[in-house]
Amino acid sequence: MDERGNMTFGINTFYLLGFPTSQTIQIVLFFIFLFAYILTVVENILVIIIIWTSANLHKPMYFFLVNLSFLEMWYVTVTIPKLLAIFVTESRQISVTACMSQLYFFSSLVCTECMLLAVMAFDRYVAICNPLHYVTIMDWNICLVLALCSWFTGFLISFIKVYYISRLTFCNSGQINHFFCDVSPILNLACTDMRMAELVDFVLALFILLVPLMLTFISYCCILTAVFGIQTTSGRQKAFSTCASHLAVVIIFYSATLFMYARPSKAQSFNYNKLISVVYTVITPLLNPVIYCLRNKDVKEVIWQLILKPDQTLPERVSMA
Repeated sequence: MDERGNMTFGINTFYLLGFPTSQTIQIVLFFIFLFAYILTVVENILVIIIIWTSANLHKPMYFFLVNLSFLEMWYVTVTIPKLLAIFVTESRQISVTACMSQLYFFSSLVCTECMLLAVMAFDRYVAICNPLHYVTIMDWNICLVLALCSWFTGFLISFIKVYYISRLTFCNSGQINHFFCDVSPILNLACTDMRMAELVDFVLALFILLVPLMLTFISYCCILTAVFGIQTTSGRQKAFSTCASHLAVVIIFYSATLFMYARPSKAQSFNYNKLISVVYTVITPLLNPVIYCLRNKDVKEVIWQLILKPDQTLPERVSMA
């Protein structure tokens, strides 16, 4: 490596600062993040098992929910284990290759979730606005294509972003002021011209965030129009209840991600961004199974069937599209 003044060029190791605090707080944070990680993985595995084993839940809405649960298990697995290792061993080193791999998979999952949330909004739009044609429009072939396109688009966009970032030369101390390898703190370590990499990242971030968000917004505008056109109060409540959970997840997810990624990297405060990152990397995957399942009558009925004795009578089932 070449030395020029106090700047080191061509480094091959980064250092994740994580949450630099006292040893006592580090231990507390370790158990908090460990508990959140285990609970998130267990929750999402249970969601997949419940939907997979219950014939009543073999519907397009739950098919996409299985995709989302599978995604969020890997979502936390990409970032949290390394953070836990930092808390325990205080070894903050991560190779540039490993860092780029973590960035690629994390970015891919974020982009895929944007697409999946838009697809799920479209599913609710068809169910509420075109209920008579729902089975025809959302057949299993269409659902499979929509899910595959979501995954493919997410991983492709992430590949383009990471390709341009990986071509940069990094310098200085190699310290990443974050608890995982994210775009903005990595770009700030570049000592070569990063305008193209930053432009590609910014444009693709706007595309993958705003296009699905716009489609989701249009879907919900149509949904609200249809809901307000229902004559009975019970009918409106039943229709809106089928998409209330999804809407809550969309609001939480996009509030954090738009704040983080839909702006140039130089305009960001990293210490504050780490707290925002916890929301969509830890809290959101932890809460999503609760939001989707415990507020869903179909899923709650299946859970009751699993925990109640066979001779007990279940509450009357209220089917949903």
